[in-house]
Amino acid sequence: MADTEQVDTEQVDTEQVDTEQVDTEQVDAKSERQVKRLAHQIGTFAKAHGGAEGNVAYMGERGARIALVGEDGEWGNLVAPSVEIGRRAVEKAGVALQDEFDGEFAAKIRTSSYEWKRMAGIQI
Repeated sequence: MADTEQVDTEQVDTEQVDTEQVDTEQVDAKSERQVKRLAHQIGTFAKAHGGAEGNVAYMGERGARIALVGEDGEWGNLVAPSVEIGRRAVEKAGVALQDEFDGEFAAKIRTSSYEWKRMAGIQI
C-alpha cells in the first residue's frame, strides 16, 4: 500500500512539472511575439528617420517606455510589457540602445511648434 501511495505522488509531481513546462513555453512564445512586434515597429521608425537610437525605462506596473530618437531629430515612444522585452526588441531591431536618457541623448530631439504650443497651453 505504501508503494502505491509513493507512485501516485510521483505521478502528481510529474504532472506538475509538465504543466509548469507548458506554462513556461506559452509565456516564452507570448514574449517572443511581443518582442517581434515591437522590433518591427522600432525598425520601421528607424528606417523612416535615417536610423535611430533608443532608451528603455521602467514605468512601473504598466511596463517600460521605449523612447526612440531618429537621426533626423524626430522622436516617438512605445510601451513594452517589461524592461527585458523592451531591451530585447530594441536590440533585435538593430537600434543603438542608450543606457540613460541624458542631456546628450535629449539634445538630439527636435521639437516642433506643436510641442511648444502644447507645453505652453498646459501652463496657462
